[in-house]
Amino acid sequence: MNNYHTPVLLEESIDLLKIKSGGKYIDATLGGGGHSQKILSLGGRVLGIDLDTDALEYVKKKLGKQIILAKGNFKNIDEIAHLNDFEKVEGIIFDLGVSSHQIDTPERGFSFLKEGPLDMRMDKDSPVTAEALINLLGKGELYEIFNNFGQDSRSWFVSNSIIKSRRIKPIQTTGDLAQIVQKAYGIRNNEPSEFTKNLVNRKIFQALRIAVNSELENISEGLPKAIYLLKEKGRIAVISFHSLEDSIVKKIFKDFEKKNMGRIITEKPIEVSQKEARENPRAKSAKLRVFERS
Repeated sequence: MNNYHTPVLLEESIDLLKIKSGGKYIDATLGGGGHSQKILSLGGRVLGIDLDTDALEYVKKKLGKQIILAKGNFKNIDEIAHLNDFEKVEGIIFDLGVSSHQIDTPERGFSFLKEGPLDMRMDKDSPVTAEALINLLGKGELYEIFNNFGQDSRSWFVSNSIIKSRRIKPIQTTGDLAQIVQKAYGIRNNEPSEFTKNLVNRKIFQALRIAVNSELENISEGLPKAIYLLKEKGRIAVISFHSLEDSIVKKIFKDFEKKNMGRIITEKPIEVSQKEARENPRAKSAKLRVFERS
């Protein structure tokens, strides 16, 4: 499955889910189906959910009738589970963030390293694109996105540069935005190194992607619904990729525990091994947290 997306913390997450042959499992963020494929190989039955039709089509070709597929947002995991008779399950996995396929496909507009339309939608049917936000929001609104979701130290300068630039012409591509961000950082070189591009653009592009897809809101809505789908001793495994995601997951799991809904299995999040980080550099920031229903 690796040519589409390399599953992160695969062995660790599957081990902690304690797969039971014949048990029902929900992969709430299907991607390339790596976690689902592993669960299936151990005898589990899987409902795979994703917003991205590319992911659903890819996994359908790879796994066929072995897996039940559903297009949808995991914030509605309760409704999707009900429609597919997966209301009492042994485990649920969330692999948050963006897939390798989305990053590596220029026309999806996720990467500042690849020229493409400024899109960033995980759901290609959504009406809200990154281009729309960049060209329509006010300076204060852009600042809030970059500061809150990217924690970028030059959020105000970037927002100001965007406003000035779009008065001259609309900002339509990933390259347009990357150049504006680089200039806001004082970089005048038209061809900065990949390292420099990553240094100045990563947080801005991350923030915009989070805003386009309402990623943090989806986690806050989806996890509290997911807990009620678990059988006794069923487990939720969540893989996050930055501190904003991880802090939400940590807080929700603590709230579950305070309400006597179960126990936190991972007192400290599990991080990727040095070997995995070398083999898949995009995985190096990943953290895994697991909760067990009582």
